[in-house]
Amino acid sequence: MLTDTNLRSAVDVLWDKLWSGGLSNPLDAIEQLSFLLFLKRLDEKEQDNERAARRRGAKFKPTFPRKELRWSHWTQLPAGDALKAVKEEVFPFIKTLGGAGGSFAAQMENAEFKINKPSLLIEACKAIDALQISAQNQDVQGDLYEYLLSKLNTAGTNGQFRTPRHIIRMMVKMIDPHPGERVCDPAAGTCGFLVNAWQHLLEIHTDPRDLSYDEEGYPHGVTGAKLPREMFAEDAQRQAITGYDSDSGMTMLRIGSMNLMLHGITSPNFRYSDTLSKAFGEERCYDVVLANPPFKGAVDAADVNPSLPAKVKKTEILFLHLFLRLLENGGRAAVIVPDGVLFGSSKAHTEIRRLLIEQNRLDGVISMPSGVFRPYAGVSTAVLLFTKGGTTEKIWFYDMEHDGYSLDDKRQKVPENDIPDLLDCWRQRRDAKFQQKRAQRLAGLQKQIAPLKTDRLRHHKIIHRLKFEEVIANDGKADAARVAREQAEAELATLQEQITPLQTEINQLGRQFWVTKDQVKANNYDLSTSRYRYTEQDEVFYEELAVTLERLRQLEVAATADVATLEKLLA
Repeated sequence: MLTDTNLRSAVDVLWDKLWSGGLSNPLDAIEQLSFLLFLKRLDEKEQDNERAARRRGAKFKPTFPRKELRWSHWTQLPAGDALKAVKEEVFPFIKTLGGAGGSFAAQMENAEFKINKPSLLIEACKAIDALQISAQNQDVQGDLYEYLLSKLNTAGTNGQFRTPRHIIRMMVKMIDPHPGERVCDPAAGTCGFLVNAWQHLLEIHTDPRDLSYDEEGYPHGVTGAKLPREMFAEDAQRQAITGYDSDSGMTMLRIGSMNLMLHGITSPNFRYSDTLSKAFGEERCYDVVLANPPFKGAVDAADVNPSLPAKVKKTEILFLHLFLRLLENGGRAAVIVPDGVLFGSSKAHTEIRRLLIEQNRLDGVISMPSGVFRPYAGVSTAVLLFTKGGTTEKIWFYDMEHDGYSLDDKRQKVPENDIPDLLDCWRQRRDAKFQQKRAQRLAGLQKQIAPLKTDRLRHHKIIHRLKFEEVIANDGKADAARVAREQAEAELATLQEQITPLQTEINQLGRQFWVTKDQVKANNYDLSTSRYRYTEQDEVFYEELAVTLERLRQLEVAATADVATLEKLLA
């Protein structure tokens, strides 16, 4: 997401330039911007590769056969010459990347460069240079698409929400793809899951001494040097990375293809297909499925694949059935679903949960906060992790409350972030010592916090009494009661400062828990975290009834005395 306000303003200016320059079709503007961004980043990537080759003393193999095709060259030409170069040489060249017969070439075959004004091209290029995109550490192709669609108020109309990159990275780390495994996203969009799966492989097979991490935890310097060289061959990449998207207009397919290319995936299998349709017949082809499928949208019932439930109209349920069909036995999936899948009472909802638990191994359920997809949707979502086949005995749950960003429309970075703890818990979920250590820490915190909470109740009782005394006492005693109350309130605030960090850690330790298959089955296969998570309710202060009645009598006496005083004044 383009969260930087300066960057958003710069993109707005660039958008306006294209609009006023004749690209009145919004999707044309998005596509042409993506082409220019691709050319810019391709040149930057070439420069990075040149520097890396020099450092290693290795021979550099250029992407560009001639320097005249590079952004850094043709953007310095006079406007007319630059436009001519792009239309006649540069754009035809990039359409050949990935090799003949590859999915990139297939998506780009009928692509057109529609900027026809030399001045507009140069203005747009200068604006893109000013964005300093490479310094933003963002998945720019997808971020740009997401932001521009938000301006048009069309994002999410078909349930299509681009998954935030930190959520994608979390899911990829949990599923942990290995070399040789076939990874698929049947609703790939801008290919965020596929890109991150490949980056994960490179990261874990890079010498740690070559890696550096930015403040958001994203790796730099990944080389994948420890991977077998054959993994980078065209056939190997095509086998390893597969994605499908049903955008018949091709814009998403081209953006996704460019995103893959810029991340070193030059020969993926990324193609157009409605994966829920009769025309899509793949079965037991993949070891890993990573996806955030559309949650709603029209389904052509007559064209739904016969292997999927005929009467089901909800795409999220149809996709879950599809994922199970696509996975090889023992294959793993991490997929995002709306919360309704966890607790929906319809036959279709109950059946897919039963299928995941009774005929496969449901490994984990992560409940995510409702703001994850803001500003485009406030829908509550969850991540399901499951293995094709196997036996479910117990299910690991995590109730995520914070993802590191504010849960409003601004989605600004905040300190509260459960994802590091979630990943730690997932990695060590079967480690008895790890679980024991957390249980001991929890018991210790509860023992430490108990007397503080008891003291907090005592202070509430004192403050409650002193407030009453302030009301009914005469002037001298009322002042004394007020001073005592203020002292008690200050002590209560200090107590709360001591309680808060302890309670925060207790809540953190309680976010992961296990639920047995029998428990879930007894609840109609309900997978709601709220149904199973134990949360200790703080005792609330209530005055004793006898004390309340006595105070009512005192108030009545005081009120009677006040009335008598008024009567004397009126006599």
